[in-house]
Amino acid sequence: MARVLVVEDDARLARALRINLEVRSYEVAAARDGDGALRLFGAGEPDAVLLDLGLPDTDGVELIKAIRSRSRAPILVLSARHLSGEKVRALDAGADDYVTKPFSMDELLARLRAATRRRRATAQAEALTVVTTEHFTIDLAAKKLLREGHPVRLTPTEWHLLEILAASPGRRVSQRALLLEVWGPAYAENTNYLRVYMAQLRRKLEADPSRPRYLITEPGLGYRFEP
Repeated sequence: MARVLVVEDDARLARALRINLEVRSYEVAAARDGDGALRLFGAGEPDAVLLDLGLPDTDGVELIKAIRSRSRAPILVLSARHLSGEKVRALDAGADDYVTKPFSMDELLARLRAATRRRRATAQAEALTVVTTEHFTIDLAAKKLLREGHPVRLTPTEWHLLEILAASPGRRVSQRALLLEVWGPAYAENTNYLRVYMAQLRRKLEADPSRPRYLITEPGLGYRFEP
């Protein structure tokens, strides 16, 4: 069940939002001001936020910034402010959408569904491109490697080799496949290249390169990345 945080000081509108969300199987937490919103946020991160800009205790744009600094949950602004400058401020602060009052409940719910779908798709894509182990993190999309929080420099060849293995965790990649992909057909039989570069990667990644935990050799067959 998706959890939505509603931040709205208009009691009638807040009640209408709660009813329409709960009847569609959303779990709803509601706050009437910025302080209450942040307390609820600290108690459990929601899947989405519906937020009025005109709050009694804080500027809604500042609340957007505070939420965005700790979460990537979609933020949909609900506001009677129609000026384009207000919309730009909210969107630049980190809001995902801006709905002006009065609005159609059906339209709002459609926008909420679209925002949560986009967030799920982004999370799934990131899960496929970021590999995390106990000792290091590989960001395949950004081509970055962190070991215990510190960046590790790899040569282009080392990175290419690690990228292929990390993209298929738990699966053996044959020596020939690695040689063809990294060095090309002219080196398809030169397994010494693999031994040299795998040794270099292990020195940079493994706590004990002589007893690798992550970069596993399958003798005569290939190599496996075991996160």
